[in-house]
Amino acid sequence: MRKVSVSHKIRRKVRNRDSKFHPQNDLYKWFVLGNVMIGTFMAVLDTTIVNVGLPKIMSSFGVGLDKIEWVITAYMLAMAAMLPTSGWIADKFGFKRIYFLGLLFFTIGSLLCGLSNDENTLILSRIIQGLGAGTIQPLGMAIITREFPVKQRGIAIGFWSIAAAASVSFGPLIGGYLVDNFSWQLIFDVNVPVGIVAMLFTIIIQKEYINKKIKDFDFIGFISVIIFLPVLLYALSEGNAATNSEGWAAPYILACFAISAIALAVFITHELTTKHPLIELRLLTNYNFGFCNLVLFVFSMGMFGSTFLLPLYLQNSLGYTAVQSGAVFLPVGIIQGFMSPITGILSTKINPKSPMILGILLLAFSFYLNSNLSFLTEHHFIMTSLYIRGFAMGIIFTPLSTLSLLTLPREKMAQASAITNTIRQIGGSIGVAVFTTMLTARVNFHSQIFGNAIQSGTQDFRNVIANMTYQIQAHAGGSIATAMKQGQSLLISNISKQAYIQGIDDDFLIAALITILALIPTLILQSKKKTETITNA
Repeated sequence: MRKVSVSHKIRRKVRNRDSKFHPQNDLYKWFVLGNVMIGTFMAVLDTTIVNVGLPKIMSSFGVGLDKIEWVITAYMLAMAAMLPTSGWIADKFGFKRIYFLGLLFFTIGSLLCGLSNDENTLILSRIIQGLGAGTIQPLGMAIITREFPVKQRGIAIGFWSIAAAASVSFGPLIGGYLVDNFSWQLIFDVNVPVGIVAMLFTIIIQKEYINKKIKDFDFIGFISVIIFLPVLLYALSEGNAATNSEGWAAPYILACFAISAIALAVFITHELTTKHPLIELRLLTNYNFGFCNLVLFVFSMGMFGSTFLLPLYLQNSLGYTAVQSGAVFLPVGIIQGFMSPITGILSTKINPKSPMILGILLLAFSFYLNSNLSFLTEHHFIMTSLYIRGFAMGIIFTPLSTLSLLTLPREKMAQASAITNTIRQIGGSIGVAVFTTMLTARVNFHSQIFGNAIQSGTQDFRNVIANMTYQIQAHAGGSIATAMKQGQSLLISNISKQAYIQGIDDDFLIAALITILALIPTLILQSKKKTETITNA
């Protein structure tokens, strides 16, 4: 009888505790979910929608790829800085208040992006936008987890994931339509009215929640990590920049590497020794969690680092419009969204490592297919590689999440989520910097190789120029001298185009090799069956 009464008291205590967090109106939590989905859709959308607008932005400002990459990198870095800190700020000042401020920063950043008249202003505006997005995403998940009871939490997170998957699929298509029919500024301006609506919904719908048990903020960890990442990425992006004549040996490049190394050492040392770390790095000593995050880091470098390459190739080399280049990405998110729940069901019946291994191999294969692009590549070949990519991503993420959290205690889930999201953003940021640097270097390399192969004094060169001069004069008229100059200009233009495509091909090949490296930590992960065997033993 005593056991029954104790159990009854515990259940009543839980009900009383839940009633403080969940209002009596059952519709409340679904309105909150809708509010959070709007913010999530906008935040994820701006990681994909910008890619198809890059060629227009580059031509509008008259800058190269080494400068314009920061339009992507600045956004991802700002997100990475806010992901581990937004939870503490929300606990201290209130989830509703900070979520509203995240929407406000994102909306103001979007407005400033649309008003930018040079690349530096656009990059600064993207930082403001990224700070808002880095607040919206983790707080959205935390709010959903708090408002929904355990039985309904899976459904709620499923709906929340639909918003993220939809933005991945439709982001490039929406961005392409706006760029083609209006201007690149509209890909940012479109967020402003949606952001205002989301802020109004937040004020009207959400109830405030402040966590009374708040720990001290880790200022040293925060300052060291925000020094390490931007300085490292700046050095990586400037190594082969056109404005840097000394290359990697330039004193300021070496100084940046030294500063980032010192900041990283301070961050790791402090996080492992302080009582209340910004990011609980000790969790990475957990066997599965540590190796799964290594897989995620490698995956993010290859996947997100190479995402911007295909729109550049399609628009600059094949003459696709922005909406055409955006449309090719539509099946990726749809296939991924379809395969993820199926893989989740299969992972409970088979070894979760099996779909992960298959997915990594297929993803690397899709990058390898893209390493054979040319100015004659047909549309169906490009789509085939993207179908494979969507399928591969759909069977990687779910088992990866399952295995990473397999042996972690429940009370560490929030910190684990913060670490995972931060590592994904860091991997993507480093990937963008590395692939941009490699693209610049490989295009220069192939331009020199192709240029040296053309010997202006040879008979073959004279024959080519003579034939081009004849064809130009026959179809366009004009003098022989003018036609000859046009022929030489076309030849140089063709060499530049070939070198550019070859540089993109090299980048995709590097992405394939990096992705294959993710197999190493995947193969040594502990499967569920193995973990259960160890536990039983």
